[in-house]
Amino acid sequence: MSIDAITAADNSAATALTKDEIFSAHQGGKLSVTSTVPLSNKRDLSIAYTPGVAEVSRAIHAKPELARTLTWAERLVVVVSDGTAVLGLGNIGASASLPVMEGKSALFKTFGDLDSIPLVLNTTDVDEIVETLVRLRPSFGAVNLEDISAPRCFELEEKLIEALDCPVMHDDQHGTAVVALAALTNAAKVTGRGLEGLKVVVSGAGAAGIAVAEILLAAGITDVVLLDSRGVINSGREDLAASPGSKKADIAGRSNPRGITGGPAEALAGADVFIGVSSSKLDEAHLATMNQDAIVFALSNPDPEVLPEVAVKYAAVVATGRSDFPNQINNVLAFPGIFRGALDAGARRITPAMKLAAARAIAELAAEDLSADYIVPSPLDPRVAPAVTAAVAAAVEAE
Repeated sequence: MSIDAITAADNSAATALTKDEIFSAHQGGKLSVTSTVPLSNKRDLSIAYTPGVAEVSRAIHAKPELARTLTWAERLVVVVSDGTAVLGLGNIGASASLPVMEGKSALFKTFGDLDSIPLVLNTTDVDEIVETLVRLRPSFGAVNLEDISAPRCFELEEKLIEALDCPVMHDDQHGTAVVALAALTNAAKVTGRGLEGLKVVVSGAGAAGIAVAEILLAAGITDVVLLDSRGVINSGREDLAASPGSKKADIAGRSNPRGITGGPAEALAGADVFIGVSSSKLDEAHLATMNQDAIVFALSNPDPEVLPEVAVKYAAVVATGRSDFPNQINNVLAFPGIFRGALDAGARRITPAMKLAAARAIAELAAEDLSADYIVPSPLDPRVAPAVTAAVAAAVEAE
């Protein structure tokens, strides 16, 4: 697909959607299962099913590792949700989350050529979800966690990584973080700065916010300040001191090196970068106190923390999570290639090095045509998933 074709496809997304076309597209769901072998005569049936299939089952029983190549399980990603944090809709439950998870599975197939099925669970108990997936482990090869509320999502991901011998990733955390880092890498180049010296403010300390902070720290950015509903996260806050094992308490000890206290006004004064991953609105007066050639990523969807037309008064580079504005920070740039690369290389875990490699690969694809309005490739760019796949697989080999 040419750049012109990608641009035309991107522009089509700006056309107003109608309820009729939306509901029509969802009739009967968005997924189906098709056979990879012919089933047109008795011989075909005898090979694909009985009696031929018994030979395959005997072989796997004798050598369980053959299941990796003689079934689809090793290349199957399950998209798992409990429906507690779905898009901007909140806790809507398992059934209502299913259309979203079907869509995610469709994206895996379209952009990563990986089979995927949604698995929505009628429980919000972390241990019950872990037990369920452990029991189902023979049926899949990787787990994409989706739309699970914080802070439970942190505990769930950590427990699943320990319990399962396959890749597990909460995309709301790490997919967002990978694409944000890729975009920031190129935004820094556009504004003539290096990553390491940036002063970054992350608004939102939930699943995405903490993951963004973590990957920025891993990339060498030391001055990262997080904001939550109570203000700046710092190691002196009493509520964090009272919960020393929490994610916020942990990140408080490794961020905010200047010891900033207060709220958005104090955090943004003299900052280079604002990354919004919460529903909080960014006050224009605070935006005006940022450094010259500021970078603003207002990623809350569908309503950004600040509208681009306001942000551009003060910022040299602006990005959102929406397809109708330039520089869309879209997870689909990351997760298909990350999972594909991990599975191609036989990885059992998705590591920080793999995420950093994915971010670099995404950033490099936009380097040739880099501008303030083009810091990441389009989600429809066919180069993206293969490039991320190759980079992640190479990172696995290096590790």
